Amino acid sequence: MPRADQTEIRFRIVIEQPVPGVRHSLQTGDTGVLDPKESKAGEPLTFDFPVRVAPGPKFFGDQVRREGPVRRFVYIRIGQSAGDHGSEWTRRMKIDVQDTPQELLDRAMAGEGAVELTVGGTGKDGTPACATVKVRQRRIAR
Repeated sequence: MPRADQTEIRFRIVIEQPVPGVRHSLQTGDTGVLDPKESKAGEPLTFDFPVRVAPGPKFFGDQVRREGPVRRFVYIRIGQSAGDHGSEWTRRMKIDVQDTPQELLDRAMAGEGAVELTVGGTGKDGTPACATVKVRQRRIAR
């Protein structure tokens, strides 16, 4: 799809209650680590990045991965995958973006703010959340 048909907007992922001291990073491309950070006492971690949106909607960008004809998602790398080679964890968190409501995309395209997706950072067993995580909240953040 030509870039002329795409509009760049901002996305923000907020990871609530991440396991303290565990590095997280946004994945760029197939393997790259971008913006590594870790929570000292369980405070939220945020990752901001651009996404290009086309009619459909269809999602494009360095952080957007694809699976099949429709599914689009972003990876958050955790522990060793995020560049902390001393970590006991090597994980990735998969966060779906294709089901973002059109109303939020329209508001972001109108310049009202970033599309913010909030997820939980700790699994039921107390370790870093991984695999596909459910988005708890979707909203426009300024």
